Amino acid sequence: MRILKLTVLVAAVVLFGCSGVAAAAPKNYCADLKGVDAGQACQIQMSDPAYNVNISFPTDYPDQKSVADYITQTRDGFLNVAKSPAPRDMPYELDITATNYGSAIPPRGTQAVVLKTYQQVGGAHPQTLYKAFNWDQTYRKSIAYATTADDNKTQPLWQPTADPLKVVFPIVQSELQKQTGQQVSIAPSAGYDPMNYQEFAVTNDGVIFFFSQGVLLPEAAGATQVLVPRSAIDPMLA
Repeated sequence: MRILKLTVLVAAVVLFGCSGVAAAAPKNYCADLKGVDAGQACQIQMSDPAYNVNISFPTDYPDQKSVADYITQTRDGFLNVAKSPAPRDMPYELDITATNYGSAIPPRGTQAVVLKTYQQVGGAHPQTLYKAFNWDQTYRKSIAYATTADDNKTQPLWQPTADPLKVVFPIVQSELQKQTGQQVSIAPSAGYDPMNYQEFAVTNDGVIFFFSQGVLLPEAAGATQVLVPRSAIDPMLA
């Protein structure tokens, strides 16, 4: 009888944990989005005579909810337009692809996923947009472009006393000039606006800033990205 009671107790601990409450399974955001789990990526495909949707995003990023929320908002906004009866020469298109980045430089590591969205909804030109998500592996928080944390959910990218754009903007302007092969003129009001640098990924080599189409350069230049070397900004990083 004593052995039986012990067996039941062990089984209860395995099932419910020490608190006596059954552990909830992690939320399956891929299934909620009607996607197919293909290993470490979720694939979403939708096809109709009026539109095509192809979406892929990693399922191992720690803050899956933020990624899924963005995917949902972008997909639903596209479908609202694509399902309209407006005449079109070809199907509307939405493609979202993901690239993973990471940093292992002390004192802590980071993980990032950058979503690149291509959208054609009948305008003169298609649009290419970036959305980046960064995760601090030590503090277990999202990393925000800021010098101080505005709540308990984010970790700032920069030191409290940093003025990063004095260093970052000249590098960005110089690199974009090299990429385009021509003189680049960016209005200081845009180049020194922190809102234009919200999409980034921390790497061992530095911080890559991603600029959606039309953010710093004319739309004809397309979407761009610039690596700002760690050597130039390391003392300012939080």
